Amino acid sequence: MSLLQVEGVSRYYGGLAANDDVSFTVDEGELVGVIGPNGAGKTTLFEQISGFQRPDSGRILLDGTDITGWRPDQVCGAGLGRTFQIVKTFPELTVLENVMIGAFHRHRSAKAAREIAGEVLERVRFSDRANALGGELTLAGRKRVEVARAVATEPRILLLDEAMAGLNQQECQEAVEVVRALRSDITVVMIEHVMEVLMPLSDRVVVLVEGRKLTEGAPAEIAENPDVLAAYLGERFAARDQ
Repeated sequence: MSLLQVEGVSRYYGGLAANDDVSFTVDEGELVGVIGPNGAGKTTLFEQISGFQRPDSGRILLDGTDITGWRPDQVCGAGLGRTFQIVKTFPELTVLENVMIGAFHRHRSAKAAREIAGEVLERVRFSDRANALGGELTLAGRKRVEVARAVATEPRILLLDEAMAGLNQQECQEAVEVVRALRSDITVVMIEHVMEVLMPLSDRVVVLVEGRKLTEGAPAEIAENPDVLAAYLGERFAARDQ
């Protein structure tokens, strides 16, 4: 049984389908990439999986349990963590305190939360900035804190929403190394536009276009798929590439 099952999920805004009958699975230990042009419904899909929006139809199962419509805190408690496309670091708190917020989801005592946060910062290679204020950080630093805070909730599966968007080449490479390290015991699903980053990391890639799943497969297959090229480049330019 797959760790995550998304079955026929649809979400509508008026007459517009943000997601339309989307289905895919994620096995424990996998890293699955989710790609698609802007407006394809990728973040909306994450919103539904993580409980911030309820699907209009379909269902979502985590380790066999139907979590469709659960509140975000309940989904997190079941073992699913996420980051956000818009970084939500608390500027007046230190890096360590920001990460402690995630740890408090499972640990009531400040001492335990502080210990977990410290361990997570070591894991994401950001312990040297533990005492810096969130408001002092670069975009790359804020994104690292957001990943750390999600990891501090002790998830079995982690949804990363454009964790590398806006980073320079060196920052991207550092973020890649963090994701690779996390994979030792956390299953990962990533939305990412930086293809040269996503493709080498992914075991499998799911492609969304206009709210629907266009295809899925191994990264090499997706990179050569003419329908995927057409979705990104347009029919004329995709045809030239063949």
